[in-house]
Amino acid sequence: MPKVNELGFFEIRLESIGGLGANLAGKMLAEAGVEGAGFNGVSFSSYGSEKKGSPVKAHIRFCDLNTPIRDTSPVERPHIVGIFQEALSKTVNVISGIYEDSTVLVNSRKTPQELKEKMKLVGGTIAVIDATGIALEEKNRVNMAMLGALFRLCPFLDPETMKDVIRKSLEKKYPQTVAPALATFDRGYNEVVFETFALPEGVSMPAFVRADTPMLGYETQPIGGIVVNPGNSILKDLSISRSGMMPHFKAETCINCAACDNVCPDNCFVWEEQPDKKGRPQMFLKGIDYQYCKGCLKCVHACPTDALSGEREEDGYAEEHRVPHLFDLAVH
Repeated sequence: MPKVNELGFFEIRLESIGGLGANLAGKMLAEAGVEGAGFNGVSFSSYGSEKKGSPVKAHIRFCDLNTPIRDTSPVERPHIVGIFQEALSKTVNVISGIYEDSTVLVNSRKTPQELKEKMKLVGGTIAVIDATGIALEEKNRVNMAMLGALFRLCPFLDPETMKDVIRKSLEKKYPQTVAPALATFDRGYNEVVFETFALPEGVSMPAFVRADTPMLGYETQPIGGIVVNPGNSILKDLSISRSGMMPHFKAETCINCAACDNVCPDNCFVWEEQPDKKGRPQMFLKGIDYQYCKGCLKCVHACPTDALSGEREEDGYAEEHRVPHLFDLAVH
């Protein structure tokens, strides 16, 4: 291993949302390190609600065989961070605890320089892989592309061992997915790009804070047990839950049947009463409030016309085409 911390561990943290396969990726990564490279290794995950789209962290540690693993606390000072969903940086400090020479791997179509500015990184290596695009093209999952990129960034791990782990994990229950998973892994390995940024002269890394969110106890919890980060409210931004796809709306082909609204789990559709061709009041679909849209695409499947289509999410599209709910206007 190229570097270890004071306890002798090389540590990796995966930042993701439920449904992208970070938990499985962490387990497979640890298995490949133990079986293929002969390291001691451990993998575990931490998450709150087991709901698709909720933040998830996976933690992986490697060390040599003479170093016992007695630490199963979350990885706070990672040598590598794998960010499965770029939008997580809106609400989660995904780069917390990184070193000056840590590597940050991001599922994105931006350049390393653009991500450096967006995430306010002062130094280190930024690696970029369009894992979502690869997964859509190969009809597989984001985690396989991210694993390929992670193996490229960990030269002490053997990618052929990882392929054996993929086959062993999938071939019994899902044999039809083995070939797409291997193709996705290979593309992640070959297509990742990275760039190293030296710390500017006179600039140091931000001081490490042991936890972004303090543990809540009888002395530190809010008075009255208030939930300070509610799972659902008019202020909640659910856009980080989208895993690469989102609905696009074409008003000119909409028949205002409300089939989309009937299946939407988060009331994303905004309606407005207007007179129809005969002057009678009728509800017309005005647009989508993307702040609450998780990208489940149930609306697209329910739509009887082509007014709704599932499209790859483009940076800035949601903000430009969002139609806010009226109750939001009162708040803001």
